[in-house]
Order: sequence, then C-alpha cells, then structure tokens
Amino acid sequence: MGEFEVHRVRFFGLVPAGVRCLACHPRGSRLALARTDGAVEVYNFAANYFQEKVIPGHEARSVESLCWAAGDRLFGAGLGGDITEYDLSGLSAARGLDGGGGPIWSMVANSSGSQLAIGCEDGSVKIFQVVPGGIQFERNLDRRKGRVLCLSWHPSDTHIVAGSINFFRVIDVTSGQTVQRIMVNHHVEKAKRECVVWAIALLSSGTVVSADSFGRVQFWDWEQGTLAESHTVSTSAVLSLAVSQKEDSMIVGTSTGATYHLQLLPVRLGGLEKRWVRTKPFQFHSHDVRAVAHSPTALISGGLDAQLVIRPLMEKVQKKSYDSALRKFTFPHRRLVSCARKARLLLFQFSQYLELWRLGSTEETGKDGEVLPLCRMPEHLVQLKSKGPEHIYCSCVSPCGTWLGYSTAARFQLYRVRCDGDSVSLRKV
Repeated sequence: MGEFEVHRVRFFGLVPAGVRCLACHPRGSRLALARTDGAVEVYNFAANYFQEKVIPGHEARSVESLCWAAGDRLFGAGLGGDITEYDLSGLSAARGLDGGGGPIWSMVANSSGSQLAIGCEDGSVKIFQVVPGGIQFERNLDRRKGRVLCLSWHPSDTHIVAGSINFFRVIDVTSGQTVQRIMVNHHVEKAKRECVVWAIALLSSGTVVSADSFGRVQFWDWEQGTLAESHTVSTSAVLSLAVSQKEDSMIVGTSTGATYHLQLLPVRLGGLEKRWVRTKPFQFHSHDVRAVAHSPTALISGGLDAQLVIRPLMEKVQKKSYDSALRKFTFPHRRLVSCARKARLLLFQFSQYLELWRLGSTEETGKDGEVLPLCRMPEHLVQLKSKGPEHIYCSCVSPCGTWLGYSTAARFQLYRVRCDGDSVSLRKV
C-alpha cells in the first residue's frame, strides 16, 4: 500500500435542520419527514428505511404538519397559511391553496383520506375535500377563541377533537358545532401558567388522549367531560403523541429528548379490565422531540437534534435479524462536500450558500499515524450565495478547480473560478 496523506477537515460548520413533523403512511410502507428548513424527505420501510426522496426546502415555506391522503398523495401545511401538495415524482411542491385562517398549526386526514382538517391561528377548524388534481374548500366548523395547535379525527369520521391553550373541544363534523369543551387544568389548584395542549388523539372508544406542557398524558371521557387517567411522564412538556392502529400502544416525546412508550395491558393476568401502563424512558435525543410516529412494527421519533430514530417493537419481531436492530439516522444522505483533487480545493454546500476552501499543507514528514504541523493553514477563498428563496439541492466543483456549479429545484448555475495568487474571482457562465 502506497503512502498517502489524510486531511482532517474540521472547518465545515454545518448545522443540520431539526425534524419538525412525521407522517406514517396508513399502510405502513412509507414515512414522510419534514425539517425545520422546509425540506421534506420520504423513507421506504420495505427497503430497510432507505431515504428514497428529498424535496428541498424553501425560505417562504414552513412545514408544521404532514399527512398522507387519497392513497399516496402527500400534503403539508405550515405557518405561511398554505396547504401544499407535493409532487413525489418531480420532487417539488406541486400545488398550494390558502387555508384562509392565518398560520396553520395542525392538519390531519380522515380515515378514508378523502378530507383534510386544518387548525388555524384564528381558532377555526376548516374542512377541505381531496379531489383529483388538488383540494377544494368544503366548510368551516365552529370557531372559538385561541389557536388550534393539534387535531385528531375519530376513526368513524363523525367527530374531531381540537387542542388549544388550557382546553380542548370535541366538534361534531355533521353539524359543525362544538359538543364538548374541557379545561385540562381545572383540577390543578392555583394554576398560574398556561397549559398548552401540544398533541391530542381521539380513540374509537371515545377516549380523548391529551399531551400538555405540564408533562402529562391524560385520558378523558369526552361525553361525560371527566378525567379517567393521568400519567405525569416528565417534569417538562410533552410535545408529541402517536397511537398505534390497534389503539393498544402509544409513544410520546418530551422536551428533554426522552420518549416514553405506553401500553394498554390487563390489570390481572387473563382479566378483562385494562389500564394504560408507562414503560421506561428511552433517551435517544439531546433536544426536543417534536415528532413521533407509530408504525405496526416500530416506534419512530424525530428531534430538533436532527436525528431520526427507529426502535423496533421487540414483541413484533420473531427472531433476531437486521429488522430488529435500532436505527439512528444522524447524517445527511446527500453529498454536501465536493473535492477538487488537483487544485486542493473543497466545496461545502449549505442550504442557501456555498463555501470554497483551499486545503492546508505541510512540509514535515513523520511516522504512520502522526499528526503533522501545518505550514499553511486552510484558507477560506469565497462564499457564493444563492439568489432567490429556493434552497440548494446539489453542487459540485470540477477536479481541476476551475468550474463550480449548483442547482436548485428550478434552475442551474455554472461559474468559472479564477485563482490569481491569493485572490479568487467568480464569473457566471
């Protein structure tokens, strides 16, 4: 084996975008993920959770919620107030429609995928019909004061539960009227701070499950308006909640980076009475867990630390194999560094700009494994900013270091690089 030099590059200051929301396909075959920079990724469960699609972000498009509807159609909504459908073949945002209620905090599809419900800043819940070629507004449901932070359909599509600050309400879809309004902190003595309902779920039994900023997961009988069970899982906020299709298991994510698994188990062996039991926490994240999902075979969580963690349910695994291994997606799947070997240049790709660096050099020699001192430090040559709100999708520098190009979802740019001593100039081609 011949001699070679290894350059340790520690000046690539990439800050990965955190995971904002997750959406598991109803058939359990795909997972959609949205990041804080507006990028949307699709993972394929059948191919060992391979990242098969990436839709680059956009400065004017934030994604607060994702959902699958009408088969394999993917929709997103955010604080810009628009509902966007994504073109998964063209990897772009295909169509958008203004929700008409200001920033959109939450969006869910009904069990058949034919309708979308959105929760808006102005306190309204709106229903949209999914039609071929897009969506169309259907009607407004009962509007109350306070932004709607989370939504959930009943499996029979007859009711919607909407979570806000200090309360949640149950809405009859047919009449559009609120049939129950429950204060989540009425039993807390001298509650001086607001209780934010961050996530909510309406089970087929009529039980409402709420996760709030007091660190509680609570189970409510909405018809009677009473609290059935309460689990304080954390000293900080519970930010996300997902329930399995069989409604016997759920996962919650907290602002401490911990995730908790709750299961519906018999009180006595062989008995009919069941209660929700919390298992031990799993500390896979270092920051807020803003998104969780529950597939038929795994618990999935995404945090602001940019990690996607997939933990298989061991009771669903028949034997130890690759399918039963814990997966952590930590690094970007795309190439963000390009090297010009002849010119000793490195090109770093960020969301809206590129950085061109010249590698350092040394005149020392040493034994294998030794770190040699540099006689010339790495040099930052130029920063090239992308024009427009679109994020950079891919970039490259030629091996000779004289050509530099990058592409967004809509356009391609090519530049000629000229290095005259210590000065560098770029000329657009």
